[in-house]
This record gives sequence, structure tokens and C-alpha cells, in this order.
Amino acid sequence: MLVQISARSTLERVVFFRPIRKIIFRAAIVVFLLFTTIAVLAYYNPEKFLCVDNGKVSADVIVVLGGGQHERPLRAAELFQQHAAPRIFISGEGDDGINRQILIANGVPTGAIEVENRSTTTQENARFALKRLRAENVRSAILVTSWYHSRRAMKTFEHYAPEMKFYSRPSYFGFARDDWNKLDINRRMRQEFLKLPGYWIRYGVNPF
Repeated sequence: MLVQISARSTLERVVFFRPIRKIIFRAAIVVFLLFTTIAVLAYYNPEKFLCVDNGKVSADVIVVLGGGQHERPLRAAELFQQHAAPRIFISGEGDDGINRQILIANGVPTGAIEVENRSTTTQENARFALKRLRAENVRSAILVTSWYHSRRAMKTFEHYAPEMKFYSRPSYFGFARDDWNKLDINRRMRQEFLKLPGYWIRYGVNPF
């Protein structure tokens, strides 16, 4: 009698879990196909995947990230002149001084510029800048970086400050495909496709 009950119980468990396994298997296939499709599209159209631009917006501050070929402060100065934000926050060690000079040379008053010069990575850009911006009760910010870096920058800031609103208005220097090789954009894009999953694994920054 006990053997019959045990056999019946095992059979019921098998019947119960069979549809659940099918659902999990189908979901895994869908996820795999989705990621494969995204990977193919990103490979053949990297600019469409990496570049995030929210269009004409306004915010409390413009945040310029270090790096690039000094096209980023030029873009920030342009947005400042368009009254996108009343001040500019520079984040990044090494080129903070020249970025400040470029901003001033392009019409941004010194009193409208603030500098954070300790960060050396995008993750540190976000952490160090956000510490200061929170203390100043900033609620929204426009991120200015190179177009190929804009997705990772945007997602990193959103990850570390979900209570704030972020917009991306990148520089389009080197956006044309003909310029990718001569301006070393291809190498930078390849690095982004490695850094995006790297940030997801290490810091939990979801790139999607």
C-alpha cells in the first residue's frame, strides 16, 4: 500500500513539474533569441545601440564627463548657451583643467562651473559627482559625453541615483562611419561592448 502511494505521489510530481519545465525552457529560448538579435543589431549598427540622445531638454545642471578628445566641453558649452541648464559640473581627473578652460573660452562664466577632479572611471564619475549633486539638492542632470559612451554613462548614473532624472545629450564628434578608423572610434566602440557587460557583472548596471 505504501509503495502504491509513493509511486502515485512521484507520478503526480512529474505531471505537475512537466509544464513548468516547458515554460522555463521556452522562456530561456526567447531570452536567448532576444539577446542574439540585440547582439547582431549592435554589431552591425553600433552607433544606434551605443548612442543615447534625449533631444532638447532642460535640467538643473549639465555634467561633463572626462575623456574623449575635448569635444565634450564644447558640446556642454553649446547646451549652456541654449539655456539647457544654468551651470556645468565637470567630472574627471586629468583633463578637468583643460575642460574648464574650454568652457570659459566658449562663453561659460567661471561662476557657473564646478569641478570634481578625483574620478578616473565612469563608475567613479557617477559616485563622486552624485555625492556633490545630492548635497546641492540637484534633481535633474544632462550628461555630456562622447556618443559611443553615452549608454554606459546614462545607465551608470541612473543606477547610482534612481531618485534623480538624467538626460543624455552627447557629442557627435566622429559619428560618421568614414571617421571611425581615422579617429580611433572603432577601438573605443569595441571597448564599450566589453565594458557594458563588465559593468553589469561588476556593479549591477543594466545596459538595457
